[in-house]
Amino acid sequence: MFKLAHLSDPHLGPLAGFSLHQLLGKRATGYVNWRRKRRHAHDMDILARIVADIHAEAPDHIAVTGDVAHLGLPSEFNTASAFLDALGPRERVSFVPGNHDAYARSSLKPLAGLLAPWTADDAGKPGYPWYRRRGPVGLIGVNSAVPTLPLMATGRVGSEQIARTGALLDRARDEGLIRIVLIHHPPYRGGAKRGRELTDAAAFEAMLKDKGADLVIHGHNHNFSLARRPGPGRDVPIVGVPSASLGPHGHGELGTWHLFRIEGDALQPRITLEQRGLAADGSIIHRQETVLHPP
Repeated sequence: MFKLAHLSDPHLGPLAGFSLHQLLGKRATGYVNWRRKRRHAHDMDILARIVADIHAEAPDHIAVTGDVAHLGLPSEFNTASAFLDALGPRERVSFVPGNHDAYARSSLKPLAGLLAPWTADDAGKPGYPWYRRRGPVGLIGVNSAVPTLPLMATGRVGSEQIARTGALLDRARDEGLIRIVLIHHPPYRGGAKRGRELTDAAAFEAMLKDKGADLVIHGHNHNFSLARRPGPGRDVPIVGVPSASLGPHGHGELGTWHLFRIEGDALQPRITLEQRGLAADGSIIHRQETVLHPP
């Protein structure tokens, strides 16, 4: 059995080590939002308890699907690097960015540089889409994070990356692997509200329908979701995880992570999802178990 842990949207804090000139443009409105809401919504003590629960389950690999930052400040990626290192050995932790990580154009260089160890393929080359083979699983990391205008949180994959993702899905199929895609935004039509959606979700869906995948995991919405979209031969389950740090003052489900138990092979995968997270009394509990394959 291969165990995959999935967490997303930790929105690491507190904010520190920035200057006023870095808060120009979109970051100005984002900072006001952080001061008013987000700093109270995301609780690092809750995140620490979620991480401890992950370590107690001893997964074979940990997937983080973005939004480690609030405003995409360079200092936030130093914090994110330390957080990812604390999750486990670098070869056992994978990352794709979220819209808060690519908050502004000036976020892109430190994001790519400081978090490169968790976005590199098996040959050590960072970039997207990346491909990592781990046991019976082929992991494919897709970047949907692009800088946007103020008050917008949309994502975009782009035609070139969609085509390359399809080619990697073919490669994983040919290598007899169970294929899992990591992305931040829900990659299907209707997956998020207007202004927060993946703008080329229809094209991504069409690629999945043609190539297939055994599991797609994402974050972004801070709520659990399970959608199924057509693939060749069988449907593709698409699972969204809530934020790993959200407390009672936030909008969404309380801090949660997902544990996927993966068995079988590429022809007959068996995947079970266990939802684990914070209860109202502050304890970490098993919430629900769902069989994804076979449906």
